[in-house]
Amino acid sequence: METLATREQKRGINKIFIVGIVAGLAVIALGIWLLSFRPSRDDQMAQILAGSYTEGPEYDALQKDIIISTDDNTVESPTGMGTISMFIHGKIRNKGDKTIDILEVNVGVVTQFREFLKQKRILVVPVQRAELGPGETIPITLTLDGFSRNDDRADIRWKVTAIHAKN
Repeated sequence: METLATREQKRGINKIFIVGIVAGLAVIALGIWLLSFRPSRDDQMAQILAGSYTEGPEYDALQKDIIISTDDNTVESPTGMGTISMFIHGKIRNKGDKTIDILEVNVGVVTQFREFLKQKRILVVPVQRAELGPGETIPITLTLDGFSRNDDRADIRWKVTAIHAKN
């Protein structure tokens, strides 16, 4: 009868383990290679905004029908880094008679002297909703980070920066 103490096995590297590692690395490399063909986020945004109006008579006619309001439940919250984050809640309403299929807005926090402290551009339509029909409202929430305690956060300003309507 052999005992465990007398039986010695030669321990090596398990070949199945090595095959698994190589297969896993191959899958990761294939995923990275496939993702390299996707356009960057900036390219995607530029492609979406390519047909939108940013100025001119079409822009003026469409943007006057967009009403943006800030809700009362905007929250300022301290972070662990000693800065302040603002969670801004608002509503965007289309009071016109055309369906909006591209809408980009700029939201900024300004001082008492109307100087921008921080601002952010966001693509509302088609990212949050495919389109904004006549009379419809979209709730919007975003975060602006990096305020100091001494910053004069007097007001929140919204502006339509790009817009396009379906024909």
